Amino acid sequence: MYVMALVGKIADYLRLIKFSHSVFALPFAFTSALIAAEGIPSMAQIFWITLAMVGGRSGAMGMNRIIDRKYDALNPRTKNRELPRGVISTWEAFTFTIIAFAFLVLAAYMLNPLCLKMSPLVLLVLFTYSYTKRFTWLCHIVLGIALSLAPLGAWVAVRGTLDFEIFPLCFAVMFWVAGFDALYGLQDLDFDRREGLYSIPRVFGINASLWIARIFHLITVILLLSLIPIFQLSVFYLIGVIIASGLLLYEHSLVKPTDLSKLDMAFFNMNGYISVTVFIFTLLNFMLTF
Repeated sequence: MYVMALVGKIADYLRLIKFSHSVFALPFAFTSALIAAEGIPSMAQIFWITLAMVGGRSGAMGMNRIIDRKYDALNPRTKNRELPRGVISTWEAFTFTIIAFAFLVLAAYMLNPLCLKMSPLVLLVLFTYSYTKRFTWLCHIVLGIALSLAPLGAWVAVRGTLDFEIFPLCFAVMFWVAGFDALYGLQDLDFDRREGLYSIPRVFGINASLWIARIFHLITVILLLSLIPIFQLSVFYLIGVIIASGLLLYEHSLVKPTDLSKLDMAFFNMNGYISVTVFIFTLLNFMLTF
């Protein structure tokens, strides 16, 4: 009985932070780690990078749920989330968030001194994002910056230095996230207008939002391709980027101004496939290139 209750509570926390969505940013962190190590990083580095990523993302999601709990309760799309329903209390969510961020700092400490020094900045960005929708449509860019810290942090974790070479990958992740988040924001267009919240769809409308997302994702592809000459990546990586580009095209084909019914499929499925594809073919680049 107690075991079942514990399992149920853990499931509630995982749903609270949408743990399954970790697939979005984690593969790009591993992609960066592969490039930084010019191969497979050590098992210790892989472990602590993973813990930092999971801790940082879980804490950020927990904080976002706490800060947005009033709006989540009013929004028909989000009113059944764990906090509005009272399945998890605000105090429980706050405790969970603090523990998750503590794991991020611990992982940074175990990786190297520069990672530890950067951790307060990372926490500041993760904390700030949740407020940006209240005053700027650039909230999508800020979310992109937050997730772009994944490849940046992984690079620093492996190299122990902050180098400009990895910035194109960070910016690629930023524009990728901003693009799909702008698409996802189409679902809340009416709600954002009613509550006075900001987003690209609310400020620019549906048609312009679709074009902005397309431009962001075109920039993403260009930046991913720019890594080939910077790091002398092979045809395997190129194939991965081509496949990821095709998935982005397919994602955009699912979302039309007059039909947003496939938006969930575009968001959840395609973006998970995109990040995993880039990682797998980057891995092949280092495993099969001699």
